[in-house]
Amino acid sequence: MKRRDFISNSIKAGVLLGSAYSVTDVNRLFAQESSNPIFDLAAIKGGSAEKMFEEGISALGGMKNFVKPNQTVVVKPNIGWDVIPENAANTNPNLIGRIVKHCVDAGAKKVYVFDHTCDKWDKCYTNSGIEKAVKDNGGLVVPGNDEKYYQDVVVTGGKSLKETKEHELILESDVFINVPVLKDHRGTKLSISMKNLMGIVWDRKYWHSNDLAQCIADFASYRKPDLNIVDAYAVMKRNGPRGVSKEDVILSKSQIISTDIVAADSAAAKLFGKEPDKIEHIKLADEMKAGTMDLSKLNIKRIKIS
Repeated sequence: MKRRDFISNSIKAGVLLGSAYSVTDVNRLFAQESSNPIFDLAAIKGGSAEKMFEEGISALGGMKNFVKPNQTVVVKPNIGWDVIPENAANTNPNLIGRIVKHCVDAGAKKVYVFDHTCDKWDKCYTNSGIEKAVKDNGGLVVPGNDEKYYQDVVVTGGKSLKETKEHELILESDVFINVPVLKDHRGTKLSISMKNLMGIVWDRKYWHSNDLAQCIADFASYRKPDLNIVDAYAVMKRNGPRGVSKEDVILSKSQIISTDIVAADSAAAKLFGKEPDKIEHIKLADEMKAGTMDLSKLNIKRIKIS
């Protein structure tokens, strides 16, 4: 046991995501960074999902900084929905494939990928494109659809969520990489890194019935991924979390990478056009010291890809 814990091509030049923020406001995230070579967060903009990841992970020391030879790795995308990649309900499959490849190249013994899906799990895996991307790059897809895969755990410090059942691979693997897609969510306003952790537990209904925001914050304070990679290449701006059609999606070409799950979600919220402290579970997680939503405290590497 362990744990360190994308249709609108007509986005006006004055808006990145949403009308509430000007380019100047949003691009503060991509201003010149400190000369300090040790970065807490990488904010990447302008390339393919794969290219942005390549640049971002390099700025954080490369995957070998997180994955050591012979270690077992779990990569946890959002694969919750039986929809095509262009609808952006799930994590970009090309990004997942590239992450798996980096883990394998770093010497990982096994790289597992799974999600406790909302739609039928095998169709989600196939139609999202993620299963093929994982297998093509040397990873293994495993199911998360049966309670037998989950073990009882105590959520230390939890206020609403004090115990749950967590997927055995998270408990048994050496490295946990969390790869959510940034999108609208009718229940929590946004679905990002912390919300993505609901895919590693069995009884999600309890969360929805017992102060969802607090349960998300509780679990995030207990289970801290080693790395959070927020896919914001294509962003579902409405009708989340499943979406209705491609018309719900805009092309953002952005990505956030950080070891701090609260910081990752805070930066992603700003990309979406929302202040982090207006997203209840982000605010609560910050108060519980699961991470920080004050980005001014972080050394951020801003990367623009032309």
